[in-house]
Amino acid sequence: MSRTGVEAKPPWRAVPRTVREGTESILGARVARAMRIWGGYSPTPTFRLRLADGRRVFFKAASPQSTPFAQVAHRREERVYAELGELIGPWAPRLLASFEAQAWRVMLLEDLGPKSAPPWTAALARNVARALGTFHATTVDGPLPEWLDRPAAHAVMGIDPPAWELPPDDVDKLAGLAGADRDQASGWLREHLPVLATAARGMADPSLKHALVHLDVRSDNLRWVRGRLHLFDWPHAGVGPPEFDAAAFAQTVTVEGGPGPEQVISWYGERYPVNPSALDASVAAVAGYFARHAWAAEIPGLPRVRSFQRQQLAVSLAWAARRLGIPEPGWSWLIGATA
Repeated sequence: MSRTGVEAKPPWRAVPRTVREGTESILGARVARAMRIWGGYSPTPTFRLRLADGRRVFFKAASPQSTPFAQVAHRREERVYAELGELIGPWAPRLLASFEAQAWRVMLLEDLGPKSAPPWTAALARNVARALGTFHATTVDGPLPEWLDRPAAHAVMGIDPPAWELPPDDVDKLAGLAGADRDQASGWLREHLPVLATAARGMADPSLKHALVHLDVRSDNLRWVRGRLHLFDWPHAGVGPPEFDAAAFAQTVTVEGGPGPEQVISWYGERYPVNPSALDASVAAVAGYFARHAWAAEIPGLPRVRSFQRQQLAVSLAWAARRLGIPEPGWSWLIGATA
């Protein structure tokens, strides 16, 4: 972990000289200042560059020190920008250039400024939720490239492996997050796992409407600039029920101190008609995803991921209980308290 308590990232001077020079050559100006971006939950080298001619550019790279996952994600995100430009253009920063030097793969993107949230005001959450609904409405049930993952391939959607179909040992580890209330948590989980699992399996319903989904909509991956929503970090883009994208986003707003997920979804529904069955399945699947991961060991180099996942589990599990008509887990707040 870095001394700042977040993911370790190299300073600009540690970026290979050929990469720095290649950046300046492509942009046609000297880098006057490079400010590391600490947001997100990975050690990806990211910088906001201020050029000598006054322009600002966002630098994102995968280096030889990046994990294999990060390197694959970077290549896939490049493909999304290259091949889905017409679909994501209104919702994404412009890709200015990409290049490779000394085993570094670099994307140079439009810089849209610092994070917009948190704090999440009601007005900002409403605007972003509505814009996300508009984004989904533009591609719902339309033709989308075959290379994009469909729902059956999305582990994050709780389909493969099936959400909430947990082996007994994992249930015990999950209940352990409730600390002194672990026995109560274990009893609640074992009683209500069948309801949660049945709901989550609804994600595979072929009758659900599908759209282009981002699959990682949260505060560090978005900007609200001059009345427009811009989404960053597209490597997970796929095809699936829009309600899943919306549900995954809504609970993060609540985790970060914003309005409750029901209110966020209500605003989203003003732009995209929410299918209640799809939303039930999505909320259960979101909670199931965190139930599989929140109790696991810390990931080397990613000191904040498990903490954030525990907080998301607490919010999404309580939300799932409300939607499915089962008792809310009164101990779930302890999951967040273990952060």
